[in-house]
Amino acid sequence: MIVLETIAVAFSMFSAIPMPQFQWNERNMRFSLCAFPLIGVVIGLMCALWNVLCSILPVPAFLRGAVLCILPVLITGGIHLDGYADTWDALSSHGNVEKKQAILKDPHMGAFAGIHLCVYFLMDCALWAALPVYRPVAITCSFCLSRALSALAVASFPLREGAGLARTFAEASDKKTVRTVSLILACLAVFGMAADGGIWMTVGAAAVFAVYYVVIVRQFQGLSGDLAGWFVQTAEVWMLAILCLTQMMERG
Repeated sequence: MIVLETIAVAFSMFSAIPMPQFQWNERNMRFSLCAFPLIGVVIGLMCALWNVLCSILPVPAFLRGAVLCILPVLITGGIHLDGYADTWDALSSHGNVEKKQAILKDPHMGAFAGIHLCVYFLMDCALWAALPVYRPVAITCSFCLSRALSALAVASFPLREGAGLARTFAEASDKKTVRTVSLILACLAVFGMAADGGIWMTVGAAAVFAVYYVVIVRQFQGLSGDLAGWFVQTAEVWMLAILCLTQMMERG
């Protein structure tokens, strides 16, 4: 029962999928971050199903790409995109740490957030539409890898004061177990990507993870939920870009 509660807590927080309602407590939040990558599995399966449908029906490439772009947003409810937008608002201010932290707390969306969201959706949609060969295992594993690394960061990186739900989950977690499980899941995701022709995608994920740590420490002096969302979205679009680029290069 506690396993189901733990998964339900993770899905309730990080997805828009209807879940049985449980009261969050120390018991069912202890390992909830370990279940975070399972949401990536669901996203990958839904995207793979849509791609299969596109191979059966005469779906235009643009429509195929647009739906692949939108599906993760529908499944997650846009929770990571919210953090992505807020983080770009803060980074684009070029202010000091205090100003950037204040912008993260501001519920209003600024101009830079809107600009970066438009760029993100345009690039993500274009990459999905241009992807020469859909690699279902590699792509599913990429959604899992971004979330496994995000959970690892929450359990390992310094947290900002007033980090909200990120601090709530971090403090309620068994950090040692979360780090161990997240590393194991990340390694499994890397293996799956390598087995399905996506080994170079892992380079993109690792690079974004390194930049993520630098941004957390130097720009914000600690991790927050918004920064975690920024990482998930950034890592996924870079992994997709690398998959698309390597396939195009292989085709000459």
